[in-house]
Amino acid sequence: MIRTFISHKIAAAALLLLFASSGAAAKDFDDSMIAHIDYPDWFKETFYDLDDDIAEAGEEGKKGLMILFTTEGCSYCARFIDVSLGNPELASRVQQDFVAIGMEIFDDKMMTSPEGEAMPIKAFAKSRGAEFAPTLLFFDTDGQRVLRLPGYQTPERFGVVLDYVSGGHYNKVSLRDYYNSLVAAAKQEVKLIDDPMFVSPPFDLSTSNGKPTMVLLEKNDCVDCNAFHKDVLTLDNVRQSLGKFNVMRLDIDDKTTEITLPDGSKTTPAAFYAESAMSRVPALMFYDESGRKALETDALVLESRMMNLINYTLDKAHEKEWTYQRYARSRAIERSLKQQEASAQ
Repeated sequence: MIRTFISHKIAAAALLLLFASSGAAAKDFDDSMIAHIDYPDWFKETFYDLDDDIAEAGEEGKKGLMILFTTEGCSYCARFIDVSLGNPELASRVQQDFVAIGMEIFDDKMMTSPEGEAMPIKAFAKSRGAEFAPTLLFFDTDGQRVLRLPGYQTPERFGVVLDYVSGGHYNKVSLRDYYNSLVAAAKQEVKLIDDPMFVSPPFDLSTSNGKPTMVLLEKNDCVDCNAFHKDVLTLDNVRQSLGKFNVMRLDIDDKTTEITLPDGSKTTPAAFYAESAMSRVPALMFYDESGRKALETDALVLESRMMNLINYTLDKAHEKEWTYQRYARSRAIERSLKQQEASAQ
């Protein structure tokens, strides 16, 4: 049972399992599959009046409301529902502490926000930063959003998230610092992996040599970082596509190496990470040739999502104000049509 990691002394083996979880997830997960989304039958049937849903949580003595944003076809969404929400203990904990509902991020259905504003679900999703599917939003019983968490969460990591929210730790510490305390408790000798495609310091985001830039944020003693190298950065199609980028790897513990930001100001990798919205590593940031940030994520990234992130940047989808998920969905539809055409021949 993985609970209240901060308040209890947990065996080192259990903590190490947590930080190895993303790497293990890659072994039996094909993130290119197109999946149908079915929410757990214990999710609330809602009229999408979130004020009422939050009030119900308070009346039942729960901690608040959990919203799971998904989109049809999303393999990461299906994986989270099947594996993490399919874990009996985690499902029980969610039901005990939260009213849980699901939302399709492209849904035109009307809803009411916690502030009482009527809008389409897709507008609400965009306004709350649900750019990646899945994305979790947690609200307390006062209707205040206490956490937004994009990306697939393994059962081990989702257990920590539930500890963080249910325990009210968001009132005292960021999720990033909460994770860091676990990392310190489970520290192991894992070293950063070098790669010949990484540019050498000093780092400069204000000039691109006509190429977009990918920034990879990592650190020593990061099992997930090494798994990302092994499972994603070694793939031929990924490496070939990243040949079109400046690839900059930053050690988030580095307080001395100079980075020039797109606006010409100076910082260090440690400060750059601290000022970001990232809560964990490895994390990825993509910039276009002009130094404008295209997108960023610290969610689990495997082959298919990595290629979508790369192509989203190369296709300049951010200039069209497309969300990542809209772009990924359009690519999935194209892929499905090609498969149908091939099978019909």
